[in-house]
Amino acid sequence: MSHDKLVYMANQIATFFKSQPAAEAADGVATHINKFWEPRMRRQLFEKIEAGNSGLSDLVIEASKKINRPAPAPATQH
Repeated sequence: MSHDKLVYMANQIATFFKSQPAAEAADGVATHINKFWEPRMRRQLFEKIEAGNSGLSDLVIEASKKINRPAPAPATQH
């Protein structure tokens, strides 16, 4: 999945939850991403966050503390 699409999707989830109190909103974003995003998508999300200037909302960044970080992708054999 393209990183732009990933950022868009994460920010849309945050937009849905941002009307809730801050702690509940971050929990809601993290719970949704943990339940519905496959490990590859969560891995890409963390790559985007770690690269800096991600375009992700502050709420997604806050929620990332509670998002399950997947194991590194297995190395491909040639």
